[in-house]
Order: sequence, then C-alpha cells, then structure tokens
Amino acid sequence: MNNIIKKLSNKKILTYKEMKEFFIGYLNDLVSDEEMTLCLKLICKNGLSDKEIFDLTDIFINSGDVFPKNSSFIDKHSTGGVGDKTTLIVLPILASLGVRISKMSGRALGYTGGTIDKLESIGVKTNLTKKEFYNLVEKNNMVISSQTDNLCPLDKKVYALRDVTGTTKSVALIATSIMSKKIASGAGKILIDIKVGKGALIENEKQARELARIMIEIGKKYDREVICMLTRMDNPLGDNIGNKIEIMEVIDILKNNKQNNLTRLCIEMSSLMYSLSKNSSYEKGKEMVISSLKTGKAYKTFLNYIKAQGGTLPKNDNDPKYEIKSKRNGYIKSINSMIIGETSMHLGAGRIKKTDKIDYDAGIILSKNIGDKVKKGEVLATLYGKKLDTRTFYNAYKLQILKPKIKDIIIDIIK
Repeated sequence: MNNIIKKLSNKKILTYKEMKEFFIGYLNDLVSDEEMTLCLKLICKNGLSDKEIFDLTDIFINSGDVFPKNSSFIDKHSTGGVGDKTTLIVLPILASLGVRISKMSGRALGYTGGTIDKLESIGVKTNLTKKEFYNLVEKNNMVISSQTDNLCPLDKKVYALRDVTGTTKSVALIATSIMSKKIASGAGKILIDIKVGKGALIENEKQARELARIMIEIGKKYDREVICMLTRMDNPLGDNIGNKIEIMEVIDILKNNKQNNLTRLCIEMSSLMYSLSKNSSYEKGKEMVISSLKTGKAYKTFLNYIKAQGGTLPKNDNDPKYEIKSKRNGYIKSINSMIIGETSMHLGAGRIKKTDKIDYDAGIILSKNIGDKVKKGEVLATLYGKKLDTRTFYNAYKLQILKPKIKDIIIDIIK
C-alpha cells in the first residue's frame, strides 16, 4: 500500500493490478479510511491518466453485479448542483411519452443535494432488488433506485468517503463514479448533465469539457451512446433547496404551474432525451414534452411512480424559521450557489460528517431570483431548519441598478 501511495505522490502511472489491489482492498476493509483518503487527495491533486481512469472504472464496475446492456433503456445523470432536481421532473415526462428510463441515483455529496435523500424524505422506497427494478420499469416506464449493495459497491463506499473528506472535485473520480454506475446498470443510451460554476463540483468550462471527453470515451469502450450537456450552475437551479422542499417544486413544475430556469432546463433535457430514444427530431421531442406538461400526463406519471414505490406527497406545512430581507433597492445580478448550498447544508438539509442525519424539512425557498427587481425590506428567501445560520447568507446576493442580461442556462451539447 505504501508503494502505491508513493507512486501516486510521484505522479507515476499505476498498473491495473496495483489499482485493483488498493481499491478492492478498501472494499474488503484491508485498506483504512485514512489510507484511502490520502489516495483520493493525491488523485485530486495530481489527476490520473486516461488509462488509469479506464482501469479504475472497470474495477468499480466489476466490484459487484453488472446488469446486461439494454439498448431500449435510456439513463441520465447530473454531476450535482444546488437545487438540482432534474431527475424527478425529466423521468416522469419521458415515461409519460413511452420512453423507458431507468435511474440509479446517489445521496447528497457535500453541499449538492442527492436524489435518493429527496425521495426518501417522502417515504419512497429506493432500495430495490433487481426483480423490483425491472418490474417497475415494465409497469411505469421508469424507476429510480439507490445503488444496491451488489451494484458498484466499491463506488458506494468510496463515494461516502469523498463526501466528507474534501475529495469531491476531481475529474477522474467524478468520471469513474458516474460511468461505473451507468455501465453497471445496463442503460444503452446515457445523457450526462455536467454542471459548471460556483455551485457545482466542476467550477470552470475547461474542466467540464475534459470531463465530457473522458466520459464519452468510457462510453465508447462499453458500446454506450453518451451525450453530455454543459449547463450553468453559478446560480441555484430553481427556487427550492433542500429535500422535501424540493419535491414541492417538482410537483409545481409537473403541474405546469411554474416557469423558471429549472423548468426551461428540464424541457430542453427531456426533448433531447426523447429524440435520442425515439430517433426523432429535437423539434418533435420538444412538442411532445410540452404537451405532456400541459395535459397533466407527466404529473399523473409522477403520482403513479410515487405510489408504486410507497411514497406520499409532501404537505406544505413548514413554519418559516427566518426571512432574509433585502437591505436595499435594485435588480438581482447573481446569487452565489455555493453560499446557498452551504447554508442549506448547515440548516440540516445535507451532511457535514459521514454519520450525520439529514433533516428532511430543512432548506431554503427563494422568493426572488436572477433579474428580479427588489425593494428594501422585501423577502429574498426563507430559511427552514433547526440550525439557523444567516451570517454569510447576505453575501450570496449581488444587486445592481440596471436589470442584468441573463445568460442561457445551456452552455453546450457535446456528442
């Protein structure tokens, strides 16, 4: 183990055998958390070669069960961002249009929310057997589950450690984690939403393009069609940040009651995935997606999904804990996603330590967003949670006299 750490420190290439010995050793408790943390920190600092990334992905995939490739299944993944709940909107839209979509999701990673935590906040069963997984796809055209104990168990263990050791921001580790789960779960076509900005794991476009390149290359090695979207994450995605609080926004959008940056992104993403799955034009896909939202088909599919996996819809009965009011007049130029996300985490909506329990009711609801005009004393946001932390929250907002120009949320689509 010391030799492997030494090679990583000296930026020397690890062999497949060396990497397997170290990482499978960690899975089998032969390598300690401290040793693995040092390894992960060196990877974050020095990176890995393409070959090492391919090898590590293969080791992750084969650490447990591997579902056979199913070309009719399409999957999506987001690299994580503040307020990102796209999976819970996109999947019901697509399923309502006859697209079969299977999704294995993760928990919170640092200050970015986890789809599984959000679903469990309303009682949805996410720990599914292989039989349950396939039956639900057959019944509802969609399924969202947590990683089973036997699917990429190595990633599951390393993922939890990365969350609490400051080792989340690594192109190599992000690519390995995402693609190992996507390959092992069997989807033939995969859309990756790479968040870029202050509130994302990837903070600049150069890193995002490198991540897209390596994930597309991994997909080719396993005969998967991979498309990457680069999307902005400097500002929170949507208005609600938390767990149960985010489910309430999902419901509003699926009912076609809310139009914001989250709505726009989900429509674009769903349209692209529909055209990918059905071999149709993007324009036809967008027409079908908008129709699904307007007619209520997407919302009905979401209700059926929640019922099938044992959940119940949340009630909007939280008492406001603290209102953040504007200190002056102006237009909102930007909202720092990292500050919003870290505040939400400290309120109890995320994990600071590996053993922390999430407060499902905690979080933030934004009353104003980018480009909105505000007056002094108007409510900018409402904070919910047992641990209130407002000291740095005001720093998240930048106001200016003139109305700002709002950039398109989608930076690029890479195939």
